[in-house]
Amino acid sequence: MSEVLARWNSLPLEEAARQVLPCCGSNAWATAMASKRPVLDEATFLAASDEIWRGLGEADWLEAFRSHPRIGESRAEKSVAAQSSAWSEQEQKKAATADEAIKTALTWGNREYEQKFGRIFIVCATGKSASEILEILRRRLHNDDATELQQAAEEQRQIMHIRLNKWIAG
Repeated sequence: MSEVLARWNSLPLEEAARQVLPCCGSNAWATAMASKRPVLDEATFLAASDEIWRGLGEADWLEAFRSHPRIGESRAEKSVAAQSSAWSEQEQKKAATADEAIKTALTWGNREYEQKFGRIFIVCATGKSASEILEILRRRLHNDDATELQQAAEEQRQIMHIRLNKWIAG
C-alpha cells in the first residue's frame, strides 16, 4: 500500500473526502470514496472510483464537470481547489500552445456546445493537441443529449483516473 493511501485511510471521513475531491469535483463521489476506506491498494482504489462514478446521478456528474475550466481557459465555473486548477493546466498544456485560429475555433466550439447541451465540453485533454481536441468537439456536437452526457461522463472518468494516479504518487 502506498504511503498516501495509508495516511488517507486514517483520516476522518470529512477530511478524507476533502483530500480526494480535486480528483473529481463531485462532493457525492468524494464522500462515497472516503466511505469505502480502508482501501488497501491502488487497483482497488481505482475500481471503487469507477463503481461510485457510474452509480452517481446526472446532478453529481454536472457538479464534477463544473470543476473544470473550459478547454483553452484557466478558470473553472465553480471555485475549485488549487490542486484541481494545477492539474487542469497540466492537462491542457498542449492546447494552450495552439495558434490563435485554433484557440478562436475552440472558444466558438465551446459556446456552441454549451448552447446545445447546457454544460461545458469535457474531454480528457492529456496528451492531445488543440486541433485534436477541436476535432473531438466538432464530432461530439453531432451527438444527442443522452449520448453526449454518457460520453462526457466517460471523459470525466478518464480524467479522474489520471488525477487519482497523480494523487496516489504524491
